Amino acid sequence: MDDGPRIDHPQRSWTQRLGAILWPSFFAAGVMTMVFFAFVDPLDLRDISFPDLDHEIGRGIGYTICFFMFWAATASSSLFTWILLRPASRFNGPLKD
Repeated sequence: MDDGPRIDHPQRSWTQRLGAILWPSFFAAGVMTMVFFAFVDPLDLRDISFPDLDHEIGRGIGYTICFFMFWAATASSSLFTWILLRPASRFNGPLKD
C-alpha cells in the first residue's frame, strides 16, 4: 500500500522562525495589555508592588513594563509550541524510501 511520497519540509530561515514566534505573541500581548488595564490602574499596581518608588514609575512606564511581561509570557508559549511541533525526521535522520 503506497501512501505517496514522503516529503520532509525544508528548514525555515531564522527570520521566519522568529517572526512566527514574536508576531503572534506581540499581538496577544497588545490585546492582553488593553484588557488588563481596562480594569487595573498602573498607579494602583505600582503602589501595591513598589510603594517606595512613588514618583519614579508613572503610567507610561507601568504600561510598558506590563506589555513586555505579557509579550515575554506569550512568546515563551509560542516558542514551546514551535519546539513541540518540529518534525521528528529532523532529529531521527533522513526519511527512508
